[in-house]
Amino acid sequence: MSNYKMETTCIQGGWKPKKGEPRVLPIYQSTTFKYDTSEQMAKLFDLEAEGYFYTRLQNPTNDAVAQKICELEGGVAAMLTSSGQAANFYAVFNICESGDHIVSAATIYGGTSNLFTVTMKKLGIEVTLVNSDASEEELEQAFRPNTKAVFAETISNPSLVVLDIEKFANIAHKHGVPLIVDNTFATPINCRPFEFGADIVTHSTTKYMDGHAMSVGGAIVDSGNFDWMAHAEKFPGLTTPDDSYHGIIYAERFGKKAYITKATVQIMRDLGSIQSPQNAFLLNIGLETLHLRVPRHCENAQKIAEYLEANEHVAWVNYPGLKSSKYYDLAQKYMPNGSCGVIAFGLKGGKEFSIDFMDHLKLACIVTHVADARTCVLHPASHTHRQLTDEQLIEAGVQPDLIRFSVGIENVDDIIADIQQALDAVEK
Repeated sequence: MSNYKMETTCIQGGWKPKKGEPRVLPIYQSTTFKYDTSEQMAKLFDLEAEGYFYTRLQNPTNDAVAQKICELEGGVAAMLTSSGQAANFYAVFNICESGDHIVSAATIYGGTSNLFTVTMKKLGIEVTLVNSDASEEELEQAFRPNTKAVFAETISNPSLVVLDIEKFANIAHKHGVPLIVDNTFATPINCRPFEFGADIVTHSTTKYMDGHAMSVGGAIVDSGNFDWMAHAEKFPGLTTPDDSYHGIIYAERFGKKAYITKATVQIMRDLGSIQSPQNAFLLNIGLETLHLRVPRHCENAQKIAEYLEANEHVAWVNYPGLKSSKYYDLAQKYMPNGSCGVIAFGLKGGKEFSIDFMDHLKLACIVTHVADARTCVLHPASHTHRQLTDEQLIEAGVQPDLIRFSVGIENVDDIIADIQQALDAVEK
């Protein structure tokens, strides 16, 4: 890992061209890679040599971009996946199997919540959802002897709860399990969870990292700090022989890179949610300006949050940068340079008034997306969290009137004018 500053890593991290190679990361748009002898290929399949043989497992374009994200987060190893949803699934499934249990913050993205509470339950993995604001003593009650991980989001989507990373890391480590943190909204520009005790970080690279709503993708980064062998009985997949690779023990053979190696050669091999090299190439272009875009998102969002807080039609505003936010102090602790470009708010007219307001926006578009260069808006209770019950919505921090407003990098005055004209139109 380089010692470059964040800005330099965004541009030059990951891809290290040799003499005569392209300065710009190329797209290795090939399913397969050629070798001279059968023995050379056999060593790759036995994990006795490093190299590429099939893009479903690894690809040079993907690995260069994964390495850049790894350097940005300060990890030891990383991998790309086909989506953020796949990243969260792989991150948990890599260390869990039927009969296991995880603890997760309740205030997480609706799709992830459904993954944990419905789909993974069918696989025999149970989850207990906990209040992010609970004390360590209260969180203790959620753990079981078969608990294998704790999961949360740095800034929750869409409720904008700021995670007390150190609190969750302490409770996870007390029970001998890793803390997995989805750092999508904050990005490593504003927060590096490893520095506060998190063990594994995931991303929906579809959001700020891509930044242009062009390519779906995900990433998993391992800090290398969790000692799997110290808790060997909990993680047999990493600490006992893998029959599918002639009895290899990942934690012994690969050390700090054991977790990502297993996720690649076993989970990705069998489930195949690989990111396409073309998408990885587009992601890399987005990463090159991440350090420029994220501060602009935050600057615009702060101004709009302050405007909304002072607007007579607005019932409430939740943005970590506002001093009125209950998460302001946590945001200052973990991300003093800014949180994200997403604001949650509700209007005094209630749910139907909020929906009508959204329909009158002109610059901001209603899309099933968040966190890219263009301002967009969504009503989570009707869209991303529609599959949840009323009780689950409240538990996830999603109020019926909640508007998720993703502030872009346009001129902030134009965005505010669009909000105002939509409010005026609804009032008439």
